[in-house]
Amino acid sequence: MNKQILNLSKIIVLGLLLSFTTKDAEAPTWNIDSNHTSISFEVTHFFTPVAGSFKDFDGSLNFDPENLAGSSADFTVKINSVETDNEKRNGHLQSEDFFNAEKYPEMKFKSSSFTKSGEEYTIIGNLTIRDITKEISIPVEVLGIGEHPMKKSKLITAMRAEFSLNRNDYGVGSGSWAASAVVGNEVKVSLLIEANRNK
Repeated sequence: MNKQILNLSKIIVLGLLLSFTTKDAEAPTWNIDSNHTSISFEVTHFFTPVAGSFKDFDGSLNFDPENLAGSSADFTVKINSVETDNEKRNGHLQSEDFFNAEKYPEMKFKSSSFTKSGEEYTIIGNLTIRDITKEISIPVEVLGIGEHPMKKSKLITAMRAEFSLNRNDYGVGSGSWAASAVVGNEVKVSLLIEANRNK
């Protein structure tokens, strides 16, 4: 009887260890397709919305709808890749008046958690721009996950995120440019991500 109890105890302990290991395991890694991924923004100049984007970025994505505890996202964006279809404006955004790309060449985001409510996911993490880091919450729509039609050994996914930031929270805009009379405080950000991984 004692031997049976001992064996049963071992099975229970092993089961608990396996459940914790599975729960805490890292979600699968997705390879971000930079050709079909974009980081864009919109901010007002007086009353006119002005659009722009960042062309040079790198990131990692670990995601599994069934393992949000093991999911994570990490992005780095090169400030000198800002593009607004105006060379003078691009240079001004990189200057000390705004991003100060020479001193702070990158902005970074690192997630701390993934959650889901209904069909919408939320990524919470730290965004660093210039020398200021703040926690933000990003709503994410998973547009789809499925087999790659031309590469049967791969899965493909797409995600969309749209949210707003206050540029002055990160010191983007100094002196007279900190005021919202010319450049609006609110910056609308839009992310489109396409990624793939092996099955």
